[in-house]
Amino acid sequence: MVDDSPTMRAMVSHRLSRYDDIEVIGTADGPHSAREMIKALNPDVITLDIEMPDMNGLEFLEKIMRLRPMPVVMLSTLTGRGAEATIRALELGAFDCYEKPKTAFGEGLGDDLAELVRTAAKSRRRPRFVTPAAKPAADYEPRPDAMIAIGSSTGGVETLIELLSGFPANCPPTVIVQHMPETYVPTFAARLDRLSAPQVSVARSGAPLEPGNVYVAPGGSHHLEVTGGTLRRCRLVADEKMSGHRPSVDRLFLSVARWAGASAVGAILTGMGADGAEGLKKMKDAGAMTIGQDQDSCVVYGMPAAAKQIGAVTVQLPLSRIAARLLTECRA
Repeated sequence: MVDDSPTMRAMVSHRLSRYDDIEVIGTADGPHSAREMIKALNPDVITLDIEMPDMNGLEFLEKIMRLRPMPVVMLSTLTGRGAEATIRALELGAFDCYEKPKTAFGEGLGDDLAELVRTAAKSRRRPRFVTPAAKPAADYEPRPDAMIAIGSSTGGVETLIELLSGFPANCPPTVIVQHMPETYVPTFAARLDRLSAPQVSVARSGAPLEPGNVYVAPGGSHHLEVTGGTLRRCRLVADEKMSGHRPSVDRLFLSVARWAGASAVGAILTGMGADGAEGLKKMKDAGAMTIGQDQDSCVVYGMPAAAKQIGAVTVQLPLSRIAARLLTECRA
């Protein structure tokens, strides 16, 4: 654990130590002391605070990922100011982020953090942007009826940034569900918009699906769906969680299967769990081409594995080849 707060170090360390399969082998009050401890103790996972004196968590994370890539769980605060830093941490290669307890008693801190640490320990860390996505042809033109639906979770921030770097400005309408707290979504969408050629925005209910636009599910209390037949639109639905999530990839894919059928292409990317597998199968059954990210390029090969297991994946590809295949399937 790396955190400048003695209270936070003691509280999180105590909570994690209750689990027989997790051992907290060291705590550090900042990056300088943590550097030596990492060399000496060789931990499986690091938890890292973002705001610390001397060197902040982002600077330290960047050094870790460059010199000694390993699973890092950021302990962050769900605030507007912290959202940009959190998205940047995920882009740099942090495994995931976990909300810091709001009180000194640590209410709500427990099983979900332990599960995150366990999964992080089993995850694959890969160098970022090893093979840049191929740039689309200058004369690319999508079919009028084509659209793309994408689902991702843990590891999805850096994965989506890399994927969309291969999209042209006039890409097919694209809808995305990325599992993340609602507070982070506007910052994430704005960052995708700055780093890619298409226009990327948070999906609004009733917004028409137009070429050159990427729509990211807002999360929180709503699912993102597609509706409308020939004139497709985004629809936000306040409903119970599906497959353990809201927004749910399954919920999005099921609506795409219904309203777009064989004219759509679906992709399921890195992430824990099985959300999206059943929906992708429905898309495939409706005639859609479906793509699963391969194990070697996933941070967590959970969602794509679940989809492949039930026969929902038409073809499995490394991340570096997915953008080009999506575009080819949607080409006029």
